[in-house]
Amino acid sequence: MGKMLAANSGLIMTGSLVIGSFAWASDATENADIEALVNDTIAPLMAEHRIPGMTVAVSIGGQQHYFNYGEADQEAGTPVTDETLFELGSISKIFTAALTGYAQSSGALSLSDPASQYLPALEGSAFDEITLLELGTYTAGELPLQFPDAVQNEEQMLDYYRQWQPESPPGSHRLYSNPSIGLLGYLTTQRLGKSYETLMEEALFAPLGLEHSYFQVPEAQQAHYAYGYSKEDEPIRVNPGMLDAQAYGLKSTAADVLTFVEAHMGLAELDESLSQALAATRTGYFGVGNMTQGLGWESYAYPVALDQLLAGNSLEMILQPNPANRLAPPLAPRQEALYNKTGSTNGFGGYVAFVPSEQIGIVMLANRNYPNQARIEAAHHLLTALTDAP
Repeated sequence: MGKMLAANSGLIMTGSLVIGSFAWASDATENADIEALVNDTIAPLMAEHRIPGMTVAVSIGGQQHYFNYGEADQEAGTPVTDETLFELGSISKIFTAALTGYAQSSGALSLSDPASQYLPALEGSAFDEITLLELGTYTAGELPLQFPDAVQNEEQMLDYYRQWQPESPPGSHRLYSNPSIGLLGYLTTQRLGKSYETLMEEALFAPLGLEHSYFQVPEAQQAHYAYGYSKEDEPIRVNPGMLDAQAYGLKSTAADVLTFVEAHMGLAELDESLSQALAATRTGYFGVGNMTQGLGWESYAYPVALDQLLAGNSLEMILQPNPANRLAPPLAPRQEALYNKTGSTNGFGGYVAFVPSEQIGIVMLANRNYPNQARIEAAHHLLTALTDAP
């Protein structure tokens, strides 16, 4: 591991560099430069936002680089390591989207199908006119960000959906929503006839080699499960909620998330069904300002200006309905694009981005929920420096 470095937030550890299994670096100086760049970017970020612990994983041309900083558990003094599990928050949505893509590629469903087709309890409701695609792109008619507090069990959840009425015509506006993509995942599992967790393991985790990704962290892995920290510096972890696994419930290592990113960049051998599933999530279905909404992923023409990335990940984009332009035909997965996704729980904040044409991807996971703007700025700085993008 690296030497200890004094910072405003206390002692943090400079990043340790690990070269991945795809190829060995031929230039030690280049690797040292990457390490210095990441350290110089992350140390002030952690200090400014009082982030106790953080992990950064970068894939460059098939080489994996890992950097770990600070503490996963402040009380115990447990350092962040390659095995540390972080709550992914809404980064979980790109995995839910991939499962639905898998169900479509295997012929079990179609994104163009009405949502009520896969759940008799929704027949005769607004979901007769809302497609699976609209659920997965937050364009169902302004489903809210969260379920109402009164929705505490599955029966109440189904009652809520049956009674809910759109605020705008389906497909006309995008409003970021856990109940929207959460229902997509729920309907996918209804169609495939197994639990969400089982399907994820069989369809995604095992084929991709994701060995440290969990919805319920097993006892044997609890020692690796980081604590998140609230604004008051209290240790916290995510609370159970309706459709939490589908919307924000995954816990994982940076290495597993980076492996998932590399699969999207064509750096893994995939069977045709899984390859089609991932491609479906990168397809652009709606234009929302400069951002293109895929199934889980959000993308931008590359190179992309920092202000465009900030606008696409702003609070206004998350909390307000925005006009959406349906793309007909849908925009096929692009090489010259930046794909990204943020994710947060009360105690964690993450960001994932990759650019296929540059064969570069980055995963940033922290055990504090710090502003999206700071995540975007740090990642954009790293991606720009590592690709010499304008």
